[in-house]
Amino acid sequence: MSRIRTCYDGRMFLKTDLRAAIQDTAGENVAHLCKFRRYTKKGKLAFMSHAVPNMYLSTHHQSQTMTGAEEQLLKRELADAAKNWLAIDGLWFQAIEQEYGMETALEMDRRVWEQFSLIEARRILTRLDLPRGGGLDALETALKNRLFHLINEQQIVRPDKNTLVITMKTCRVHAARERKKMPLFPCKSIGLVDFPLFAREIDARITTECISCPPESRPGIPYCSWKFTISDSCSI
Repeated sequence: MSRIRTCYDGRMFLKTDLRAAIQDTAGENVAHLCKFRRYTKKGKLAFMSHAVPNMYLSTHHQSQTMTGAEEQLLKRELADAAKNWLAIDGLWFQAIEQEYGMETALEMDRRVWEQFSLIEARRILTRLDLPRGGGLDALETALKNRLFHLINEQQIVRPDKNTLVITMKTCRVHAARERKKMPLFPCKSIGLVDFPLFAREIDARITTECISCPPESRPGIPYCSWKFTISDSCSI
């Protein structure tokens, strides 16, 4: 355990990180609880508990670590941070698109996602203590902890034990371009980089297939849908 001492506005805070780790019976979620001790000028001592975001915890642990109001506030803060991340990504893309055209912007974007997809997957594995090679169960957990999950409505289904399908029900990227009356964003080539790399980083046995994605969308699926599979010989 480590203690960090900081002074702010005449008050002293002592923070003990990793004060407790609670793991659910399924062994999938770990909650790191922190205790904060606050010493005011009057010498009064107050205690406050803080927890990692609710999205990383089981329902059982949510009730143990934060109130409903705290949970909703943290969700809003995380969603706002994710919107900011997506905004700078979109503005960067549009700047390249306007200066050099769509094809060049897509090529630059693919190069970025070749790196970012791996970075995000590795950070999720570390943050949640997910096992490498954890199959589709680990992939489902990881997908639910991507930045996109905070700002897009997504549907994840498991048709059978060897298959997982994720479908974007809403997409902020396309919504923003529609508001600005910009051309359709042909994101399939980006997805063909992002989703396979992300999935294989979680488990190298997983294969990825595009079901639908602009500009090649199927009727009834306006945004993207992707299928992940593990063969019978590899399933766990």
